[in-house]
Amino acid sequence: MSAMVKWWSRAAAAVTGATLTLVVPVHAWAASNGVADVAIEAARYRRRRSGFGLIGLLGGLCCLFVIAAIVLVIVLSSRRRRGKDDYRKG
Repeated sequence: MSAMVKWWSRAAAAVTGATLTLVVPVHAWAASNGVADVAIEAARYRRRRSGFGLIGLLGGLCCLFVIAAIVLVIVLSSRRRRGKDDYRKG
């Protein structure tokens, strides 16, 4: 059970770090550039469209690639760590 707790805490730390790495600079930039006014205007006067369109599709694919990269890094690092432990035992 402790191995699962270790893995979960590492995964949570990686996701939290990646999120903060992206969110904090973007928030600081948006707060200093007057983007909030543009966002409010866009929310008020948005056009009625059906579906996500090309931009939504590309954004979704980008999000999936980022998540896949994070999962791949976690899996590869856990396999390397497990391989070193097996080598020491043998």
